[in-house]
Amino acid sequence: MPRPAPARLIVLRHAKSAWPHGVPDHLRPLAGRGRRDAPAVGRRLREGKYVPDLVICSTARRTRQTWDLVAAQLGASPEVVFEPRVYEASASTLVAVLRDVPDRKRTVLLIGHQPGVQDLVLSIAGGGEAEALARARVKYPTSAVAVLSLTGPSWSHLAPGTATLDDFTVPRGTTVTH
Repeated sequence: MPRPAPARLIVLRHAKSAWPHGVPDHLRPLAGRGRRDAPAVGRRLREGKYVPDLVICSTARRTRQTWDLVAAQLGASPEVVFEPRVYEASASTLVAVLRDVPDRKRTVLLIGHQPGVQDLVLSIAGGGEAEALARARVKYPTSAVAVLSLTGPSWSHLAPGTATLDDFTVPRGTTVTH
């Protein structure tokens, strides 16, 4: 029997958010630039054939809005879980969340926050495309997308060094999407 393709993890930092006075962090919305960039992320995922079958999204308003705008461009309807543990999570918490993913889910999109998303990518990437790794180390800006292939046998085995960084991009949009 042929061996299945490696599982794929896509790690997205939410799009650029606004900082309205008096609004708690969890409720901050996307800024204009974020509303332009998030659809570009969705197009990039679709064009790169990085369409998830499971989305794990922080419960923060800006991550939910990012997902809504990304989803509109995918041409697919993956299962979506709004996971409270992803908000303000450390890399180790994100690994714990991902270890619970059923093995039948082969491509997972995680939408979260800094510094957890960057720390997660750098922690689990045991290698990969050298230029992408260097860029991810220097800066993980809003709307940045890391695509990793898992080298371990299952999501439950996710640990430092058990993935390869295949791609790191920062899609930017040019038109406002409401």
